[in-house]
Amino acid sequence: MRPNELIARLEAGALENFRCLYGDGVKEQTERYIKAVKEFAALYGEDREVFVFSVPGRTEVCGNHTDHNHGCVLAAAIDRDIIAVASPSAEPLVRVRSEGYPEDRVPLEICDDPDKQKAFKSNALVAGMCGGFKKYGYKVGGFDAYTTSRVLKGSGISSSAAFEVMVGNILNYLYNDGKVENEEIAKIAQYAENVYFGKPCGLMDQMACAVGGFVYIDFNDPKNPIIEPINFALDEAGYVLCIVNTGGNHANLNADYASVPSEMKAVAAAMGQEVLRGLSEEQIVAAIPTLREKLGDRAIMRALHFVRENERVGKQAKALKEGRTADFLAGICASGDSSFKYLQNVYTTLNVEEQGLSLALAVTEGALAGKGCAWRVHGGGFAGTIQAFVKAELADEYRRLLDGVFGEGSAMMLRIRPAGAIRLDI
Repeated sequence: MRPNELIARLEAGALENFRCLYGDGVKEQTERYIKAVKEFAALYGEDREVFVFSVPGRTEVCGNHTDHNHGCVLAAAIDRDIIAVASPSAEPLVRVRSEGYPEDRVPLEICDDPDKQKAFKSNALVAGMCGGFKKYGYKVGGFDAYTTSRVLKGSGISSSAAFEVMVGNILNYLYNDGKVENEEIAKIAQYAENVYFGKPCGLMDQMACAVGGFVYIDFNDPKNPIIEPINFALDEAGYVLCIVNTGGNHANLNADYASVPSEMKAVAAAMGQEVLRGLSEEQIVAAIPTLREKLGDRAIMRALHFVRENERVGKQAKALKEGRTADFLAGICASGDSSFKYLQNVYTTLNVEEQGLSLALAVTEGALAGKGCAWRVHGGGFAGTIQAFVKAELADEYRRLLDGVFGEGSAMMLRIRPAGAIRLDI
């Protein structure tokens, strides 16, 4: 339909059919969608056939830095999303204008060559998704899109993964009749980020954004991960998920992020394996004298974190499925303790004066200890966000406390979103 027709349907309440995405925020989201359609029309023309798309951000519930060594993770989609208004184009060119950023222009003819892209730039992600679709045998074509995101950059809820999956979501519906499974889009998104963007990430972020809901993912065979949705209603259990954005400087952290998988894999290599999955704690401990000499102590501690965290994820998933909320919360705290002490991804050693995550965890522990809540570092770490599962009756007080420390709006109260990457049939 044309932009004016889409706006009319939105004004008539079409988004009410998507309360599962937005809950009581449908009215606010309707205004957001209408604004996005108007922006698209102003940029790319009012006489275009347009479609609307949505991809959620994600929260990592448990499994901190396990996916890149073929481990297990427990994740969930959240109700902060990126939306896009897009239209196919006869020109072999992808143009994506994201709110607040310059337009990305990617000719399809150069998408096959990662070396023609600028690393750590959004146009590389666009090119990588197009190149990945072609590489894996799917159709691509030109399109124009306007996007606006509430998956805030640097907030630890995977803005880059949501953006990658969004490009794949658009290609899926515009040129592949929606037949590419979301799990496959996630794999292509990881390829785009690894090969084109230049970040050696695992697959958890992309998979959680693409699939939606609470999900247990086993990456023992990363080409064919085992994906198990878990039916768990956080609000019915009496808890609110809070992601606290501590701000902080994310510059020069790529080496910190890359050091985690590289050190883990170095331990695996020293023990004759490609990744840590399959090694036991007993085997690693027995090899410590040799490992210390070759790799130093931190790599060993990170390997021990992996083994314990990977086992913990399975226990966490089982606790949720069986409704054992107290055991689940205890596992969250144990995960955070291991990340802080052994994985050591709560602050960067390049700037020890800035420890926003450490401060947020300290304040949270003071406020919530002994009250049936849980907290841990969230996502890749080093800067950004922490996660807290807070009893509903304590949520407002907790939010005010953390907003007072880190600024208004820093504490984000979130819902778990049941759907992953979708086109909205309005």
